[in-house]
Amino acid sequence: MQTTNTFSIPEIHQSFSINKNTLDKEGVKYFAYNFIKEGEVYEQEAGSFLLDWVDEKDYIVVQTSGSTGKPKKIKVFKKHMINSAIATGKFFKLDENTTALLCVPANYIAGKMMLVRAMVLGWKIDLVPPKTNPLDTVYKQYDFCAMVPLQLDNSLNRLHLIKKLIVGGGAVSENLKEMVQGFKTKIFETYGMTETVSHIAARRINPKKKDKKDARYFKALPNITLSVDSRNCLVIKAPQLNDETIITNDVVELKTYKKFIWKGRYDNVINSGGIKLYPEEIEIKLQLLIGHRFFITSIPDDALGDKVILIIERDYDETAALTLNEGIHSLATLDKYEIPKEIYFLPQFIVTDNGKIQRIKTLELAMSSTH
Repeated sequence: MQTTNTFSIPEIHQSFSINKNTLDKEGVKYFAYNFIKEGEVYEQEAGSFLLDWVDEKDYIVVQTSGSTGKPKKIKVFKKHMINSAIATGKFFKLDENTTALLCVPANYIAGKMMLVRAMVLGWKIDLVPPKTNPLDTVYKQYDFCAMVPLQLDNSLNRLHLIKKLIVGGGAVSENLKEMVQGFKTKIFETYGMTETVSHIAARRINPKKKDKKDARYFKALPNITLSVDSRNCLVIKAPQLNDETIITNDVVELKTYKKFIWKGRYDNVINSGGIKLYPEEIEIKLQLLIGHRFFITSIPDDALGDKVILIIERDYDETAALTLNEGIHSLATLDKYEIPKEIYFLPQFIVTDNGKIQRIKTLELAMSSTH
């Protein structure tokens, strides 16, 4: 492991500014202290990270989201964060003096990396509260921004204020993809995790017509090589972002060592009657039919092994349930094995701090409830 004796505190780009304040290292410290002392919670989180960035350690402690397992704290090296920032700048063509908006929490990797990109690449970044509708109090145009899908969904009427937008922290629904077609904003869905220092691949979700076919694939950022293991799960070799090869639990269809289609989580695979089913693929087919948040999972079954079920976040309504069941059975895109054998309704899902559905806990809650 790298020792602190050989580590030098990262340089702050001379063009970097935050909330219209141009800052060097000492300025970052002073500004961060003010954030912590007098700011709102989201500003205090940003201030704490900024202080960590200019301290003597060669790493940052980051908490994972917990969407695919128990949340944990891991060390992320600053040199890897710097490399990630440079790769993002090249991939999205974001140079010095890019104007950026930070509207996601700075206590997770996505928010931290927005600040790192600004400091490393020399961006002009502004902070706003990480609300579900972050653009409601914004009245100027920005070159770049990062959001979660829920924020995008609530920002459509003001999206002209963002030139390039990355969306992460969860899959973008088919319905939302349809809604953003034709927007001038270039919108990219990203793939990544805390261990890869934010995203390692992205794909345009509102491409021009001539690019629609190729836009199905996530494209890797510079200096990243992709492969699959025996499970067809993605293997990421990114020496500039992580010293170890990362073996994921994400099942993919690999086109080249730089492009892939994401199919779903290996952990979520359902074996029903000997047929392997990917819940995420079934969810895509159902998204335009169901107006509420939902997910596909399974429960044990004597005959099938695993029985496909659908869990919906809404109060139980018998008429709605019957209508939905008819709609599902008449859906031509659904294979007969993919049709949910049972439908469960829950008034509220169990989610992580940043809004991702905790499938196992929500399933347990559904099983303990009647409707």
